[in-house]
Amino acid sequence: MTTHVEITPALIAEHGLTPAEYDYLISVLGRTPTITELGVFSVMWSEHCSYKHSRKHLATLPTKGPAVLHGPGENAGAVDLGEGWACVFKVESHNHPSAVEPYEGAATGVGGILRDIFAMGARPVALFDALRFGPPDEARNRWIIGGVVHGIADYGNCVGVPVIGGEFSIDPCYTDNCLVNVMAIGIARHEELMTARAEGTGNLLVYYGNATGRDGIHGATFASAELNENSADDRPCVQVGDPFMEKKILEVTLELIRSGKIVALQDMGAAGLVCSSTEMADKGGLGLRMDLDKVPQRAANLSAYELLLSESQERMLAVVAPENLEAVGAILAKWDFETCVVGETTDTGRFVVEHHGVVEADIPLPAICTNVPKTEPVDAAPPQLDVRDWTDIDTDAFDWGALLLAALHSPHFASKRWIYEQYDHQVQTNTVARPGGGAGVLRIAGWSGLLAGTLDGNGLWCMLDPYEGTKCVTAEAARNLVACGARPLAATNNLNFGNPRKPAGSWQFVEAVRGLGDACRAFDTPITGGNVSFYNESQRMAVFPTPVVGMVGVIDDPAHLTPPAFQSEHDVVILVGPRATHCGASRVLRDLTGDLVGPAVTLDLETEKRSHAAIRALIVEGLLTAANDLSDGGLLMALAEMSLGSHGGMGCEVVLPEDEERACALLSEEPSRFVVTCARESADAVIERCEAMGVRAKRIGSVKGGTFAIQAVCTLTLFELFESWENPL
Repeated sequence: MTTHVEITPALIAEHGLTPAEYDYLISVLGRTPTITELGVFSVMWSEHCSYKHSRKHLATLPTKGPAVLHGPGENAGAVDLGEGWACVFKVESHNHPSAVEPYEGAATGVGGILRDIFAMGARPVALFDALRFGPPDEARNRWIIGGVVHGIADYGNCVGVPVIGGEFSIDPCYTDNCLVNVMAIGIARHEELMTARAEGTGNLLVYYGNATGRDGIHGATFASAELNENSADDRPCVQVGDPFMEKKILEVTLELIRSGKIVALQDMGAAGLVCSSTEMADKGGLGLRMDLDKVPQRAANLSAYELLLSESQERMLAVVAPENLEAVGAILAKWDFETCVVGETTDTGRFVVEHHGVVEADIPLPAICTNVPKTEPVDAAPPQLDVRDWTDIDTDAFDWGALLLAALHSPHFASKRWIYEQYDHQVQTNTVARPGGGAGVLRIAGWSGLLAGTLDGNGLWCMLDPYEGTKCVTAEAARNLVACGARPLAATNNLNFGNPRKPAGSWQFVEAVRGLGDACRAFDTPITGGNVSFYNESQRMAVFPTPVVGMVGVIDDPAHLTPPAFQSEHDVVILVGPRATHCGASRVLRDLTGDLVGPAVTLDLETEKRSHAAIRALIVEGLLTAANDLSDGGLLMALAEMSLGSHGGMGCEVVLPEDEERACALLSEEPSRFVVTCARESADAVIERCEAMGVRAKRIGSVKGGTFAIQAVCTLTLFELFESWENPL
């Protein structure tokens, strides 16, 4: 055993370990660790890899269902689409890297989530991005926004995976910590699915892909700490991506899996070689012996510490039976990859690493994978928020036309065409519904249905009430799928929060997970995997608690695909769902006043489910010509979106419901509500069908070309709407 570096309290703290955790480390090893072992424990016990603050609460989420093929614990979740097809999907964050090196941070985030998908044996077919930034009038925020968007575009375009949906939000709370969440979806036949569970002793660890360098070392640890004024110095923790290498790795990986010659597979993501190797072995109850001299290197004199912890991109690790090594090597050679055997599985249950003939690490495997230190953070609701009640705002004095035009011109609501036109959203030629609507939709060759996906969050709702807000976020994801004609199937999540060691931050997280679980149980959308991103906090502020929910659904009959925009003049406009009662949590009022405006939105799950059932029934019966859910900006913005999204210049003439106060009717973001359109001859049937299902439905107007008019509120031309809305940053 070698110890080249003295292990001091300062060095222990630098590695992100508390004194109690270091004492536990000593008890596990029975001795002082080597510097390499200290590095291994540091990354594997980091929040990013161990989920030590969140594991207990994540275990309460529903994860099983008749459609679930693979749930949490694999590279990504997989669900049954029918006819032998599986959808593999997951969402991940790259928040900290994007805050200090936006282009590479976002690009490598895309690369990482794509590898999670094809490591499962699925071909990636779509990406979704949920992006949150500080106001773009600050130069640093503009730099981050531009870098992130370009990074996602360049990487996805080069690999050839379309970005078909997402969201873009602006709020001052994201100034120090942007949030960059990316969801990928892949498709595979059931029999092609691969797991990350190593089996059998004496099997070989085969490394392929890029050589290892010094980039990304301690990226997992960096992602498990607050940002501060010195965080720019952590740029070496951000990896550098090569999308063209990723494309090659994608193709060779799928061919290897199809060959049936590999046992298990995992990408080298967070914590690099150490995490990918130990997690596969631990899942199979095995041990590992590794020779780091066999690892391909692109930098001179890399130490064992650096080789194990490097997060250099585009690298994969496969478990291969010795008798299949030649066949695997032939496939790798076909794609111009070397076959690098860097270790083997053992029956010892230990992680043993040699470098230059010296044992640099000898660790019980469960100690760094499953038996991580237990944490019991103190949960406590934060002090009373400084919330302004919406009734204190003189909404009667609003010039509603001017307010709408100003909102449409704001970065939060303005057209995102300047973003998604940088993405090749038609590559692979399977995109049915392009970005800009509530859900992205794909066709799959050889399958009779359509696949829909969405990625949604709302930090403002969750700041006011993390439990109810997260329920509402989950409901919005489901509504986006329902509105396009899909049947929600399953969900994934990216939970973005501040410091979990602070009582208020921990409480927000616990409440949000509780809300996520309750909503997913109600909608029968089990969680198949996800990501927790803590420490999105600086010395100035923490981000709003921002859980982001990704959801996939199935449109059983392509004829049921329903657009989110007005289609034909004289179609009837109908408001479906409960009466609006308040304007709390309104994004429009937040932007107008700069305040948190209450009360919080709350969700009755049974009411929400009835609304979903009604809309799905109307779509299946062929009664609707368009459908859009109400969320950010309420009815006012939903009607504007349906006008701006129409291809024939269709606007509307609307009269607000008589039983709703005007501001509530226009701005309320309360859940369970949709705006739909139908042919005039179907209007009575639509209303009767809703009422028979216990859902309120009000005829509020009709579609009219060229005009956007709400009686006693505003009258504008579509040209005026477009002129304000087309506002690229």
